[in-house]
Amino acid sequence: MIRIGIYGYGNLGRGVENAIRQNPDMTLVAVFTRRDPASLKISTPTATVASASDVEAYVGKIDVMIICGGSATDLPVQTPRLAELFPVIDSFDTHANIPAHFAAVDAAAKKGANTAMISVGWDPGMFSVNRLYASAVLPDGKDYTFWGKGVSQGHSDAIRRIEGVLDAKQYTVPVAEALDSVRRGENPDLTTRQKHTRECFVVAAEGADKARIEREIKEMPNYFADYDTTVTFISAEELARDHSGIPHGGFVIRSGRTGAELEHNHIIEYSLKLDSNPEFTSSVIVAYARAVHKLQTEGSVGCKTVFDIPPAYISPLSGEELRKTML
Repeated sequence: MIRIGIYGYGNLGRGVENAIRQNPDMTLVAVFTRRDPASLKISTPTATVASASDVEAYVGKIDVMIICGGSATDLPVQTPRLAELFPVIDSFDTHANIPAHFAAVDAAAKKGANTAMISVGWDPGMFSVNRLYASAVLPDGKDYTFWGKGVSQGHSDAIRRIEGVLDAKQYTVPVAEALDSVRRGENPDLTTRQKHTRECFVVAAEGADKARIEREIKEMPNYFADYDTTVTFISAEELARDHSGIPHGGFVIRSGRTGAELEHNHIIEYSLKLDSNPEFTSSVIVAYARAVHKLQTEGSVGCKTVFDIPPAYISPLSGEELRKTML
């Protein structure tokens, strides 16, 4: 049995707990929280709820620590610190900052002689793998990635951290004309702003400076500054009534050409339609936690991404079973 720890118990942490129950080769040992452990109710009666400050006491008792913090401020601190203590995996999704995050986690994991893995989910994650496969198969071509329409957990979290914001949901919306052009094989040159818009629904504290909040959202680098963004202030009741779900999805498309004169056109499209962004992300993370455990057992040290993982390592099936049933 692979012994799992969950560090952080928000939407993602709860999703990880559910996913563990679907994988009979895994067991949840403990959930670590910054809240009062006595106040946290989990669904696994055999697992412990412990304070995040007590995590070092579990070294040697957990095979993989799944870190479920936010990418804006949590994971850049939490993942390197925990990678010195445990094999770890996170879902860091600020694309522009992945190289720096990788370097920090790699150094920490090597110091602790552990395997670490970052940026696991569906993008970065499953979409990343599909971009790699498609670009290798069709080297003469263009990649396009469209997200949504759906709720971005990382972007919503970034808004909630702004002073004066009580709650928020952010939707990423593909520009229909751009998506249709790509699917027709027209290979358009699209800027970031031409591919997506962002819709933000924000609950502000009483008396908060809404103009400042809107400005901070629209000017936030790596999140909103490069997009046409709308900000709508609503009540907490409206947010609960109209925006309680966390759907998402998107498309990875590669348009390429082959032939002596590059006369044949091909389009590869991979799509996801998700009822629950955190539940699906959690399922991807748990599958790759299996790979982290396998690498740790083999003596691998340092940071990895989805590009470094053989597909067989995320499956509970043996090589013989995979060749018989899926090849």
